[in-house]
This record gives sequence, C-alpha cells and structure tokens, in this order.
Amino acid sequence: MVDSRPALAKDGRRGERLELRVPTTASQLPAVRAMASDLALRMDYDLDAVEDLRLAVDEACAILARIKAGDEPLTVVFETSRAGLHIDAWVSTTEGTDVPRDGFGWTVLATLVDAVDGRRSTQDAVPGGNGTGAPVAVIAMDKFLPGQRPGQILGDAGQNLAVTP
Repeated sequence: MVDSRPALAKDGRRGERLELRVPTTASQLPAVRAMASDLALRMDYDLDAVEDLRLAVDEACAILARIKAGDEPLTVVFETSRAGLHIDAWVSTTEGTDVPRDGFGWTVLATLVDAVDGRRSTQDAVPGGNGTGAPVAVIAMDKFLPGQRPGQILGDAGQNLAVTP
C-alpha cells in the first residue's frame, strides 16, 4: 500500500490514520458511517458536525457504490489532525469513469463538509492503494474543527483562524 498524501498536521506530528475496507453492500456501509461518527465524537466535534460527517460519509459511499467496477471493496481512509478530519473514500472503476458531481447527492455532500473533491485516480496515488496504475474513483472530504483551517487556505501561513463574537 502506498501513502502518497502528506499528513494535514503542520506541527511536525503525523495525524492518526485509520483505513477501513468493506464490501460495497448496503449491509456493510453502516460500519463506515459508525466509524465516521465515532471519530468525530472523539475529536470533540459538536453533535451537529458529527451528524453532518455521518451523512456526508453515507452520501459519498452511495455515490461510489453506483460507479464501482467488479467486486473490489470500498476503501475509506480517515486521517485526523489538529485541523480536523480528512476522509478519502475510493472504489475501483473502469478506465475513464468520473465521479458524478452534478446530482442532488453531490450538492448535499458539498453542504455537509468544508471541502470536497471527486476525481479519477489510480491505485498508486490513493492512500491504501495497491501501488498499481489500476483506475479508481475518489471522493476526498475535509471537516475542520471550529477555528481551524489548514495552511493552504490561509496562503500557507500555517496559522489558525478563530472568530470570537
């Protein structure tokens, strides 16, 4: 497995990482939602943010389940940092398959998290991939803790943004 993505933490510490592989079936997807909820609760997200993450993961998994190829499992990589939670979910696809970003589900997904991206990739470029050039479809999501933003959004200043009433 290749982990080509750097950790989100800018403080020199690598974020915690959890990789989950499940069959892309309706009976197994609740485990992915439960993992997202549990991690968010442990990271002290408020209950609304926990529910947003749970629903976002559910929607991302549903989108990917519709475009998967073969019997390969759904892979979801959760990575925690001081800024928040980053999630990469991906499935094997056929060459040229795009993540659909024009439906109601994508709109809902985009409103539930702070950043989302859907793209084509390969197994050698995704966290938890097998190192080959086999095609995959990826949905990457970020949900930041209150007052936290990664450096690239702030011009790589590496500072935290806090707004007080």
